Amino acid sequence: QVQLVESGGGLVQPGGSLRLSCAASGSIFSLNDMGWYRRAPGKERELVAVISTVGNTNYADFVKGRFTISRENAKPTVYLQMNSLKPEDTAVYYCNADVKTTYRQTYYQKFWGQGTQVTVSS
Repeated sequence: QVQLVESGGGLVQPGGSLRLSCAASGSIFSLNDMGWYRRAPGKERELVAVISTVGNTNYADFVKGRFTISRENAKPTVYLQMNSLKPEDTAVYYCNADVKTTYRQTYYQKFWGQGTQVTVSS
């Protein structure tokens, strides 16, 4: 199986910064897109940002200009640099990865991390 382990969450004041990391390990034959989602209290999970293997990125409108997604394919690890944080960014942040676990697999499976809490409050 595949494990995704997030780290870097915590409590930060409005206007502050945090950097989330998510390390993938396990039965990884091929790795495709990696991304970050979040779920705020009382809301559904929503896409924050996604990055392809060659570094193409896509961001939700509400984080453009504030968050930056990046990855290191050799590790493999995906990061989310969050700047100018707002109280409405408070949520559990989940990373995900599209993975083929064997050479015989013809499609990518989506795996999820356990989530890390980000709280923005004064």
